[in-house]
Amino acid sequence: MRLTHHVDLSLRVLMHLALTGERRVTIQAISEAFSISRNHLMKVVHALARHGYIESTRGSGGGIRLAWPPKGINVGEVVQSMEPDFGLVECFRPENRCIITPACALPAMLDEALRAFLAVLKQYTLADLVSPRVAPEMARLLSIRLDPPTRN
Repeated sequence: MRLTHHVDLSLRVLMHLALTGERRVTIQAISEAFSISRNHLMKVVHALARHGYIESTRGSGGGIRLAWPPKGINVGEVVQSMEPDFGLVECFRPENRCIITPACALPAMLDEALRAFLAVLKQYTLADLVSPRVAPEMARLLSIRLDPPTRN
């Protein structure tokens, strides 16, 4: 199984935003942090906003931030909503022309594997991806200043 670059970037954007907390971040800042194309990132951010994972504000002081707390963003759901094609083999795709499809056991096996893959991812949230164990090093690598924990 291989996920698209679009999904990879989607998860990285969400991790970046989770590390920045409530602060708004520009697409340019994320682009520079990951050394990725700003234009490609704009498409990813647009899709994340369309799916309700992030909020976007234009103008002075604008930027993007998470629409939900990291614990409320499910990794499996992000992957499922952002991945345009789970057609692992030809018989999964609408244009299937494989002549053995009616007798083949492979589609059922791959469908089971895909469901298991997504089920595992659905056990995790964005908070798991930026847990206190990894957040300091991840923030350092991305040049993000972590806010000190608030007292309750």
